Amino acid sequence: MTMAVTGRDQFRRLAILITTNMVDMIGFMIVVPLLPFYALDMHATPETIGWIIAAFSISQLVASPLWGRVSDRFGRRPVLLISLTSSAAAFMIFGLADTIGLLFVSRIVQGIGGGTTGVAQAYVADTIPPAQRARALGWLSAATAAGVIIGPAIGSLASHLGQEAPGFLAAGLCLVNVGFAWKWLPESRVHSAVGYVRRPVWHAAWNVIRHPIGPVPRLIWIYAVGMLAFTSMTASFALYLEAEYGITTETIGYFFVYIGALSFVMRSLLLGPVVDRIGEHWSMRAGAAALVVGLTALPMVHSVWLLIAILPLVPVGTALLFPSTTSLMSQLSPVGDTGTVMGTAQTYAGISRVIAPVGATIAFQRLGHGMPFLLGAAMVGLVSLMTFRIRRTTVEDDPALESPVP
Repeated sequence: MTMAVTGRDQFRRLAILITTNMVDMIGFMIVVPLLPFYALDMHATPETIGWIIAAFSISQLVASPLWGRVSDRFGRRPVLLISLTSSAAAFMIFGLADTIGLLFVSRIVQGIGGGTTGVAQAYVADTIPPAQRARALGWLSAATAAGVIIGPAIGSLASHLGQEAPGFLAAGLCLVNVGFAWKWLPESRVHSAVGYVRRPVWHAAWNVIRHPIGPVPRLIWIYAVGMLAFTSMTASFALYLEAEYGITTETIGYFFVYIGALSFVMRSLLLGPVVDRIGEHWSMRAGAAALVVGLTALPMVHSVWLLIAILPLVPVGTALLFPSTTSLMSQLSPVGDTGTVMGTAQTYAGISRVIAPVGATIAFQRLGHGMPFLLGAAMVGLVSLMTFRIRRTTVEDDPALESPVP
């Protein structure tokens, strides 16, 4: 069961969680844009830099279901506090790093502690009624988008104070965040129903492959494939703009700020009214459709102004698709397993974030500059057919949903 709170307490808990999530992402984005430059100064090759970047996602995808299970058993709050503390340690290592090995250690520690996106989503599921859940998850992801916009600017300014400054600043933000969450973020989870049988932590992840047609596995596949397409786009977007439009390192940042700002506005202001009007199921379907159209159209235009006009379809699509999908996941999750299900979804999303950069750059180089976008659109188009097979059923309505995978 979940603990539904109302009124002022509900708003306060959500506000605290959103603030905590945003500050964590600001710290993350302070250091991430600088990492390749630090590694190059240490004479790393581009391939080595790719593996340093991938180390985070690999560690995260291993940790996500474990943290989800731990949060189901011991609570959301301690896991979130551990994650923030781990991030502070990782950023401190980054600030002190003078070897490639320490950069790897920093990313691995960050990834292990950062496998808690699903835990934050489970916290929302614990405290927000189903009718408001997609809106709340949209606000949570809007906080992430805000951090993506703010963090790089802070990191660039901090770099003028020395190579150590960005990492130390990010670590300091995380430690302040730990204190803030310790004092103000209460536990959200209540004990599971008596007699509920817990399965091994990897049971749900494995069964998504063994039984892909259940309602929760379908949602996980939709989420993971959407993440694969979006990450493929972001991984090859700079290469595409440079090759097709002559965009340079001095101007590429404006495009990512534009995407981040659109995503923030969509998720914080527009998602709630859209879900209220058409519901989560149709929001999910509309998001998939917008993402398909946007990715297909990007390589079809040959003017930067047309590109800018089409580009909003991508953040609009992801803003509708991801929060609606995770909201439905939380509603269909078995009693006591919300954290595990959300962690499983983040595991598959993590696999997507590992595969996408490699696959997208290979497609860009060998098949054509626009192929990463077209392949991503094709994958989302196929998996979006699953959105029409998601039933309007909850665990309480259907006892067959008492396991993560029927």
